[in-house]
Amino acid sequence: MNTAEQTLFLIKTRGPQTAQQLAALLDLTSMGARRQLEAWQEKGMLTYEEVADKRGRPSRRWLLTEAGHARFPDRHADLTVQLIDQVRGLFGDAGLDKLIAAREAVSEQQYRAHLRNADALPERVAALVQARSSDGYMAEVETRDDGSLLLVENHCPICAAARQCQQFCRSELDLFQRVLGPDCSVGRVEHMLNGARRCVYVIKPI
Repeated sequence: MNTAEQTLFLIKTRGPQTAQQLAALLDLTSMGARRQLEAWQEKGMLTYEEVADKRGRPSRRWLLTEAGHARFPDRHADLTVQLIDQVRGLFGDAGLDKLIAAREAVSEQQYRAHLRNADALPERVAALVQARSSDGYMAEVETRDDGSLLLVENHCPICAAARQCQQFCRSELDLFQRVLGPDCSVGRVEHMLNGARRCVYVIKPI
């Protein structure tokens, strides 16, 4: 991944960044980082917002435009939305529920295979993160001071389908709970469909 692509990737996975923050992450000068940002802005991939810092001086933070987000995989969004509409039209909501259940069953089988050799909860979450990343979700895990874990998904490759049919999101939440096991609870605390830049699940040992 070249420096230009890394710039977009870091903003996608870390959220809005200043030129100084990106310079440190990319080992560039501030001027070099600004050149990367302005080049992407000219292509319509980035924009910026002025945010006052603690001293009251505005700080320019760069973020992805819709076109910038669209550079990342979307799993053929238009076709997916059309198929969902057609299934609903031909077979009703019951037919769509069956379709989602079938997809969920396949995903569950794949995820259980990833978790097969994982024992402790952190190992299981790490294995699930690896599986989700393979599916295009740009997933990562964070450990909190209270022992809970955050499963963070910086991208949703089925976002168009999820907007069209939110059962996909409810299905995934239930799926995580089942594959991680009964010794933990899983809840969603950030959701792209509610305007967040990412989806975040908090996983607590019971």
